[in-house]
Amino acid sequence: MEDGRARRVDQSGEVILEEADDNPALLGSDLRSGLLWGSIGVLIFSVSLPATKVALEDLDPVFVALGRAVIAGVLAAVVLWRARAPRPSRNQVRRLLVVAAGVVFGFPLLTGYALRYVPASHGAIVIGILPAATAALSVIRNKERPSIVFWVAALVGAGIVVGYSMRHGAGGFEAADLMLLGAVLSAAIGYVEGARLSTELGGPRVICWAVLLVLPLTTAITIYAGIENGVSAGPKSWLAFAYLGVFSMFLGFFAWYRGLALGGVARVSQVQLIQPGLSLIWASILLGERIDAIGIATTASIFACVAVAQRARIDAAPPVPLVAAAD
Repeated sequence: MEDGRARRVDQSGEVILEEADDNPALLGSDLRSGLLWGSIGVLIFSVSLPATKVALEDLDPVFVALGRAVIAGVLAAVVLWRARAPRPSRNQVRRLLVVAAGVVFGFPLLTGYALRYVPASHGAIVIGILPAATAALSVIRNKERPSIVFWVAALVGAGIVVGYSMRHGAGGFEAADLMLLGAVLSAAIGYVEGARLSTELGGPRVICWAVLLVLPLTTAITIYAGIENGVSAGPKSWLAFAYLGVFSMFLGFFAWYRGLALGGVARVSQVQLIQPGLSLIWASILLGERIDAIGIATTASIFACVAVAQRARIDAAPPVPLVAAAD
């Protein structure tokens, strides 16, 4: 049991992750390490929306969304080859394709199209409900049972960011927000399934295999989009595109999936509540978008919700007849 988390295997062979407050390993070094790695991932992801907005100034949304996966796929092939990584099982391949559907296709494509119509700061605030969505899916998939205090903190944080978006984003809830909400659901699915796979394959190998398995498809679509819409762009757009491929689509997931696996999806996902505030700062620096006093107050409130959520108790799944898992 490399990550120190309690695991059990149900009758279908699925691994169930136990996350209890009386687990010293989880509450000690694993939880702290999980939060640290998760925070590094969030810092990297916080630049993604502003960088996407910069790339979209000259490049097509499909080319940006899937082209970054091509970059990540090439890097993944090198990493897996050098590590001589064993091939995933058929069951793991199916689950890796779920991860790819969420974080390689769904999230980048939907946010790319949405950011053609709304500012990066608006998109960042709507994406702020992602931690609550991730925690909710984690409850179903990982059989975690966050306490009432946890849910209140998560929902208050989500309510704050949605309220800010509706009042101070682009003037209200609009069509682009539906695409952003779809992006949230896509990312949450990819995060939860990826976190489960990280306990079996390791965080780096999850994203490596996910982008590599779909590399032929992403390459074909990217080439078609480039031919159809052109790839003439300035240095800023290409630099932003490179960041999305190397960091947002690749290195960020190394840290993020490792954090989710070590500290638990429900807890570590709440660190992402600080991402809107960080993205607002990057949007101001990279795009010149204005941050008002309410935006600053919103960010401070989100930080408070994160603190409460991290201290809230998360109970393990109720016992069921299971067989012991091999470490």
